Amino acid sequence: MARDGADLAGEARLVDAMVPRGARILDAGCGTGRVGGALAGMGHDVTGVDLDPRLVEAAREDHPGCRWLVGDLSDLDLPEKDFDAVVCAGNVMAFAAPDSRVTILGRMRAHLGDGGRAAIGFGAGRGYPFGDFRADAETAGLAPDLLLSTWDLRPFTDSSEFLVALLRPA
Repeated sequence: MARDGADLAGEARLVDAMVPRGARILDAGCGTGRVGGALAGMGHDVTGVDLDPRLVEAAREDHPGCRWLVGDLSDLDLPEKDFDAVVCAGNVMAFAAPDSRVTILGRMRAHLGDGGRAAIGFGAGRGYPFGDFRADAETAGLAPDLLLSTWDLRPFTDSSEFLVALLRPA
């Protein structure tokens, strides 16, 4: 994708713009650490969590300056509960079991500090209608600050094929 000119750091740039320098950021569903690694390169303190130990091992190898943990987002209970931001990119929420989604969103909410926000993005047609996500986020104690259709700040509309939700504790 990089060879084809794809923007691989758009998620990180958006989150970087949302937080102060040296922010504490939770990369929920971090995979190989692409987003969290980019945020660490921008000077942030990143903790990433993913269910797949192979992906977490790749993150540790590729981005050694971060803390990468194997864990289930529905059981997330880190000692730190004061993250400036949670980023959840890569369609993680659409991959989560439907009966775990409100719990996962609630666990993200529980890890946000005062003034913290979550940036969650996923595509349409993946079994998680955007309206259902918004209702689940509300149930989990998260309210929308801004809804976008891309990580590069294009407005969300009823015909958007992607959602980037910037959420704050309700």
